[in-house]
Amino acid sequence: MPVDYGEADILLVEDNPTDLELTLRVFKKHQLANRIEVARDGVEALDLLFGRGAPPERGSIRIPKVILLDLKLPKIGGLEVLRRIKSDARTRTIPVVVLTSSQEEQDLVRSYQLGVNSYIVKPVNFDQFTDCLRQIGIYWLFCNAPLNIDVA
Repeated sequence: MPVDYGEADILLVEDNPTDLELTLRVFKKHQLANRIEVARDGVEALDLLFGRGAPPERGSIRIPKVILLDLKLPKIGGLEVLRRIKSDARTRTIPVVVLTSSQEEQDLVRSYQLGVNSYIVKPVNFDQFTDCLRQIGIYWLFCNAPLNIDVA
């Protein structure tokens, strides 16, 4: 799987191997992102963002163009990952798109309360899921004007 430990276009936080593989294929097929970092649980996502853990040369904040965040994650859940991202001045402005199978209203409400930029329920239909991912990539990587600020 393409994992680039340089500055990423996308941080994809997904524990489902099928959804992960499909997402990577769609982005590659449509040439939407050259650099994708993958985290398979909440701890790994926070480690990638905040520069903790291996490899040892890490240590700085990672600023992807967008974070695609599943909610139902092992170790640390997606809502807690979102809370930590949006409560840190260094990462608060990174767009976060929740991409989840959860249709629970409490997850939707809590995500927006925590500052999510978009909440998308994963379509069950393969073609719809593929099209949804393509549109996400086009919007967040090419249309959205990111806020680039240097927070010390």
